[in-house]
Amino acid sequence: MALHPSDLGHNLLLGVDVTVGDGVVFGANVVVYDDTEIGDGCFIQDGAVLGKVPSLSPSSTAKRGELAPLRLGPGCVVSSGAIVYRGVTAGAGCVIGDLASVRERCVLGERVVVGRGTCVENDTTIGDFTKIQSNAYITAYMTIEDHVFVAPCVQTTNDNFMGRTEKRHALIKGATIRRGARVGGGVVLCPGVEIGAEAFIAAGAVVTKDAPAGKVLMGVPARVVRDVAAEELLENQ
Repeated sequence: MALHPSDLGHNLLLGVDVTVGDGVVFGANVVVYDDTEIGDGCFIQDGAVLGKVPSLSPSSTAKRGELAPLRLGPGCVVSSGAIVYRGVTAGAGCVIGDLASVRERCVLGERVVVGRGTCVENDTTIGDFTKIQSNAYITAYMTIEDHVFVAPCVQTTNDNFMGRTEKRHALIKGATIRRGARVGGGVVLCPGVEIGAEAFIAAGAVVTKDAPAGKVLMGVPARVVRDVAAEELLENQ
């Protein structure tokens, strides 16, 4: 990879074959690696890094192989100190907060918000209009559908063996969070659980089993306590 200075921003470094759309604004000290595609009207703030290639440990469960270029849709904001890896696709109007990271092969829909300090690990899909608040950990191999709300400091996991045994490689899977679900502050989602559409997981719960659609769950371990109020459903907003 060869980086060269660009007069499009202060101390901006661009790799080879970077595509910059109309009206893109760069803050200071931005690094953009090879082949990255930046859509019209994006705002790349101070110290952001775009198109980084991951450095994997020998024991990493992440996939190897060639990665497609990073592609940012029109109107995206990548905030100060954020890192967006090669192989990511982000739809129009996404906001990636200060010091957040989005790993390789993630797909973000339109107007997704990734909060300050949040880590989105590899091979995760996030649907349109989903909001993930500050300091959440979104593990690898997750599916998060449209209009989901993930509160601050939510922790997700994908490995019941915590790095032990070879069979773990075939069984690694993060949570699936269905359309319109809401996950409260400090919730822990165990590997492979499914949070049903419009479910509400109360703050501090530990979800060890699938959460039914349209239900409120609380506690450790989380249990169903009531239905989600009709006035809170997406169709009534």
